[in-house]
Amino acid sequence: MAEKKEAAEKPEDSGDEKEAREGVKAEQPADVQPEQKFEEVSSDSRMMGMLCHLLGLFTCFIGPLIIWLIKKDEDAFVDNQGKEALNFQITVGIAFIVSVLLAFVCVGVFLGIAVGIADLVFCIVAAAKANSGQAYRYPVSIRFIK
Repeated sequence: MAEKKEAAEKPEDSGDEKEAREGVKAEQPADVQPEQKFEEVSSDSRMMGMLCHLLGLFTCFIGPLIIWLIKKDEDAFVDNQGKEALNFQITVGIAFIVSVLLAFVCVGVFLGIAVGIADLVFCIVAAAKANSGQAYRYPVSIRFIK
């Protein structure tokens, strides 16, 4: 009788706790892709991946494009990070063009500043992740090259 009383006093586990306890993974939304895993990434590959992201700050899409075209067939990590950096820099370029067009309405000035700050922050984070050997995917990027 005491066991039934204790069981009645325990709150029911929520579905998330049951899944975590049983080792069942919850389904991810369709638009979220799992992070791509690479085996052992060499230091040369990490450096080239980092350069793809950092050169985007100084050369827009030209730097990542050159590195990606040279190294895409040699290394899967550099291929992946080059595409990510190139797609993001093309997206940033389009956002800057839109901000210039909207500058006549005075909204473009603020949009241009926000895009510049986002470009700086995301490129630094991506470069740090690539340098540590982790594949980075920009959160706000149009996937032109897949």
